[in-house]
Amino acid sequence: MLDTPLTANPPSLAPVWRELLLALVKQRGDMLAVKLLADGSYVHVNEAMAAFLGGTSATLLGRTDAELFEPPVVLSLRAAELTAIAQAAPLHCEHVLERGGKRHEFSVLRMVVGRVGVDRNAAAEGWLCSVWCDLGAARQRDQQMASMRAQVEDQQRASEELRRELADQTLRDQASGLHTGAHFEEQLRRELDLSSREQREFALVLIDVDAPQGAAEAPAAQERVFEAMGRLLRGGTRAMDASCRVDGRRFAVLLSGVGLATAHSRVEGLRRQCATQIVLLAGQEVRFTVAMGVASFPHTANDRDQLVQSCESALMQAQARGGNQVVLASIRFDGA
Repeated sequence: MLDTPLTANPPSLAPVWRELLLALVKQRGDMLAVKLLADGSYVHVNEAMAAFLGGTSATLLGRTDAELFEPPVVLSLRAAELTAIAQAAPLHCEHVLERGGKRHEFSVLRMVVGRVGVDRNAAAEGWLCSVWCDLGAARQRDQQMASMRAQVEDQQRASEELRRELADQTLRDQASGLHTGAHFEEQLRRELDLSSREQREFALVLIDVDAPQGAAEAPAAQERVFEAMGRLLRGGTRAMDASCRVDGRRFAVLLSGVGLATAHSRVEGLRRQCATQIVLLAGQEVRFTVAMGVASFPHTANDRDQLVQSCESALMQAQARGGNQVVLASIRFDGA
């Protein structure tokens, strides 16, 4: 319990409730002040309020806010007190005070105890009790919690990004850096669905690296060739296209929104790039060529299986002709 007793005829609260209130205020670390309604002088302050006001419980008795604060602060406090007195009910408000070179934010609960003179010329009787709760610590805790939540959210985003990167890595071929066949099948299904709904065309290109000869037969040379193919395909296709390494020496490309003629023009340029590409291995130049088959939807096929089959047939023709060339699938005529 507080050691400092109320003085000057303290408010007529039942002793048990008075002691309970004082204990609660002390436990919370709040500041408590009691003033006379008649002149606004302090008749009681607890240790926390005394420390804030820069005095002791004894030295602050009988003093007023005008002696302790700057005029603007006095006016603000007095306005809140008059509102509490006028409404004759507990009043909650907030105050920001500069004290000791520091900025303090308080939540203040004011309550009138006793009687208030109804005659304007009569002196008011009773007391004004106020409990001051420092908001600084609470708001600092709120800021810390907000900062912690932000950190957790950042960590969750980073974890999700890492998860996506790891998932993406499992769908990519290590040698070429391109997506694997499983991802390509998914992209093919999406492209077929989109083209069917929007009545537009797209092209499928199957690429097979021609059989290696000489230095290109070495496994290490083949890895360099696949790396070069990955770079050429990434650099020669758009973001909306999809390239992958199907398996072994075979690659596939989806050219979104592209017809057979345009696809032929693009992959013919890629074929020439491959034929002039030089891969270095242990100081030796390694060259390679590719055979390509091109099919389009819906001109050379009406569904997925027909599209892949017509593209495979075109690729086989390119290989049968010695490789290093592009062959287009035959256009289907539904009425034939």
